[in-house]
Amino acid sequence: MYKTILLTVDVNEPASWKDALPRAVELARGWGAKLHVLNVVPDYGLPMVEGFFPADFREKAIRHGGEALEQLVAAEIPADLKAESHVRYGTIHDEILHAIVALEVDLVVMASHAPDKMREFLIGSQADRVVRRSPVSVLVVRC
Repeated sequence: MYKTILLTVDVNEPASWKDALPRAVELARGWGAKLHVLNVVPDYGLPMVEGFFPADFREKAIRHGGEALEQLVAAEIPADLKAESHVRYGTIHDEILHAIVALEVDLVVMASHAPDKMREFLIGSQADRVVRRSPVSVLVVRC
């Protein structure tokens, strides 16, 4: 049914993948689908904030995100399942949506934490933003 699955993770937050990763592996195996694992390194948010960080912060953050993702994939995804790792930098939900198109994804698997009312009111959740804008089906795994 699905040929290409995208699993989104935050390598710094195990809750973002502890429950979702096994589901993505199970689905990829069951359908013989290719699995892509995506970690998005968030941008600064505001240009004026960038001035408070060292000049090489972005490159170091992306490198660290890629190394941590490779370790996660090697440790948690069975060797017999082909998985590709991807690191992007920017606004999380926008980068997930761009990856859906670029990788020709059929299904997105992502975790969603229990909502914090104030945070939800002020900024919303990444999962909600992806679900509302995704051109493909999204499986949201509650943690």
